[in-house]
Amino acid sequence: MELDFNNELDIDLSEYENLYNKLFAKTLKLLKKNENSIMSVTFVDKPTIHEINKTYRFKDAPTDVISFAFLDDKNEVIIGDIPVDLGEIYICYEVADENRQKYQNSIKRELCFLFVHGLLHLLGYDHQTKEQEEQMFPLQEVILEGEL
Repeated sequence: MELDFNNELDIDLSEYENLYNKLFAKTLKLLKKNENSIMSVTFVDKPTIHEINKTYRFKDAPTDVISFAFLDDKNEVIIGDIPVDLGEIYICYEVADENRQKYQNSIKRELCFLFVHGLLHLLGYDHQTKEQEEQMFPLQEVILEGEL
């Protein structure tokens, strides 16, 4: 398991590297996924996430998290010793902080929620339909439980 942790901000977010590694390992184990997986997470500012959202999702607004999954199907089985690159997650600290205030969470809870949410997207989970929401959202809480 390998997490490439990138911070493009002038904020010390180093405490999240170990926490994200722990959440990554817990998620892979819980979902019985290949533990020889690689992914990256990058903290970006509001203009950067806005541009990514506009370019790739055709939404002209900033957002809190965007995931780019490299696998097509959450049921895809990967066998062997070759590391699997799951994809990339981009988290906007500024929008996360706005969400924290709106939902009355700690910034730690919000940033961990966004990481897990993005990771589940990398693993093929979605929330476009009610059925998908009913699967993905409780799973996020199970993964976060006891970690914050």
